[in-house]
Amino acid sequence: MDFGTLFGLFAGVGIIAIGVVRGGGDLYWFFSLNSVLIVFGGTLAAAMVNYPLKNILGLFGILKNAFSSEEYDYQGVIGELVEKGEKARKNGVLSLEADLPLIESTFLRNGIELAINERDSARLRNYLNLEMSNIHNRHKMGQEIFFYLGAYAPAFGMLGTVMGLIIMMNNFSGGSAADLNSIDFDVAKKFSQLLGGMGLALITTFYGVLLANLVFLPIGGKLTRKSQEEMMLKSIVVEGIISIHSKEHPILMREKLMTFVPQSARLEN
Repeated sequence: MDFGTLFGLFAGVGIIAIGVVRGGGDLYWFFSLNSVLIVFGGTLAAAMVNYPLKNILGLFGILKNAFSSEEYDYQGVIGELVEKGEKARKNGVLSLEADLPLIESTFLRNGIELAINERDSARLRNYLNLEMSNIHNRHKMGQEIFFYLGAYAPAFGMLGTVMGLIIMMNNFSGGSAADLNSIDFDVAKKFSQLLGGMGLALITTFYGVLLANLVFLPIGGKLTRKSQEEMMLKSIVVEGIISIHSKEHPILMREKLMTFVPQSARLEN
């Protein structure tokens, strides 16, 4: 579990709640089922128009990635690649076939299997880059959904506010002629109802901005960052497999692969 995501969400809601209370407001003012229905339901409906239904149904599976913590062991992967490269240099690439069932990473296992069966290094690189591109496109689809949700939510919040204002204005001007001439007709009460209804209508904008900037857009950014880290690891694997296929010296292979690792993450020898 990535507790940073959970902490950020709860901290954001808590800060807003503290700001409301310290400003003299009441939290119950900001609870409106109709506003939630318009903003969240409308945003989800717009996403269903934009994307195929299967992508929307898989939204919770994508969301799970934003709350899961995954550490990428660049040093460990490089060490494993160098070990395989040393074995291939001594005994040939075909000798790695016995190690395939022991490799945990599916991408690395499939890449080495391709290296065993493919003689042309250029074609091998094209295959690996194509697989990386397909993985990146799948990641990008999930990121785009949340970015689009972040764009739709404020728009539906504004739509809900406009709807509320139209309804209030019509109710405000809906008095009959008899009411207008009646002594009991209280203009101040009408204005009080109007202002109260206007505040209620503005809650939809509040929900739209809140969902966009605290939930949808940050989750899209988190997925983008996780995808970049995974693509970095797979780039290391691709270059390592090409080096294994070319039977490069393990020392040169390690030095080349270490250039992908950030300086702060490199281990001192």
